Amino acid sequence: MSVSPGFRDGVESMREGLVALRREIHRYPEIGLCLPRTQETVLRALADLPLEVSTGTGLSSVTAVLRGGRPGPAVLLRGDMDALPVTELSGLDYASRVDGAMHACGHDLHVAMLVGAARLLSAVRDELPGSVVFMFQPGEEGPGGAEPMIAEGLLEAAGTPLVGAYCLHVLSGWLPHGQFTTRHGTMLAAADTLHVTVRGAGGHGSAPQFARDPIPAACEMVLALQTFVTRNIDVFDPAVITVGTFHAGTVENVIPAQATFSATLRSFSPQTRERVRTGVQDVVNNIAAAHGLTADAEYVPGYPVTVNDGGEADFAAATVAEVFGADRFAWMANPEAGAEDMSYVLERVPGAYLNLGACPPELDPLTAPLNHAPEARYDDSLVPDGAVLLAELAWRRLQRG
Repeated sequence: MSVSPGFRDGVESMREGLVALRREIHRYPEIGLCLPRTQETVLRALADLPLEVSTGTGLSSVTAVLRGGRPGPAVLLRGDMDALPVTELSGLDYASRVDGAMHACGHDLHVAMLVGAARLLSAVRDELPGSVVFMFQPGEEGPGGAEPMIAEGLLEAAGTPLVGAYCLHVLSGWLPHGQFTTRHGTMLAAADTLHVTVRGAGGHGSAPQFARDPIPAACEMVLALQTFVTRNIDVFDPAVITVGTFHAGTVENVIPAQATFSATLRSFSPQTRERVRTGVQDVVNNIAAAHGLTADAEYVPGYPVTVNDGGEADFAAATVAEVFGADRFAWMANPEAGAEDMSYVLERVPGAYLNLGACPPELDPLTAPLNHAPEARYDDSLVPDGAVLLAELAWRRLQRG
């Protein structure tokens, strides 16, 4: 494996600045696809680097291309920038100053890591055999920023083929402090949504025979969806269906005309995803018909399965072990049931998605508040390590051509 040009030493001079950048972004979180303040912060952080920078037209994205001094292909590094609609309860002195918004998933660390990688790689630009595309993405938490960035030309930004794509996600719990993880194949689930409206005929609660009650049918659907999973989906290629909302009626003695519920649908392969898509609609429609009712079952596709290329996962694991030591890496036994729109990039470019345990060292990762919790905290002393790994992955992959 190609020896890197001293990224671990080089990052020390920028450690304080990267942590300060992370905390500035943390104080002023923005949600969704429109992140004007965050975008401006990123642009300022990149302004003195030899990058070709462009911004999105339909979203607050930043795409920066570093062209190496030697010819070669291109690699892509991704960092997501958006926050969540969560009120922060971390108690940090740099906690969110925006009501109802928080970087509860650690994307502020991702931005700082990607800026650090851009600085490290810019310093060795003349020796770089190819180009690096830095993808600063809004909307990962929804409605999804990767697809519109791709539509606006992200994957063609370097003008040469992308041979690898990599990203790093911090976790506030689960993993030991400073440990990197990844796996071959499926890394994260597909996440889709089912919205159901069961339509009947309202009436008086004392005389249900004169009405068509949608509530029992909707309740039966909720239970039947669980049976559908256990009796139709391969236990070794699983699915998860969770009904998160259920609404019906206004008062105890009135039978409502309709009942509604919504569910999240998680699957780990395209085959099971399609089986779930068709199956849940059949369950809903057939139960409605059995009760003499009608139902609208709206299936809303979300992010597809995030799949790591096996060779790129091996490459990422070997890079972590060589740069940081074998004790800093562990293979994941199972994929995560969360979902990611980095999946759209990895559908088109071979690459790897990695996690980094960023639980503060004074907390137990097994009991620490997890990503998305209002109390979630992250150790930003690991930002330089993330920057180094991203830079190493780009440098080493380009050396292979």
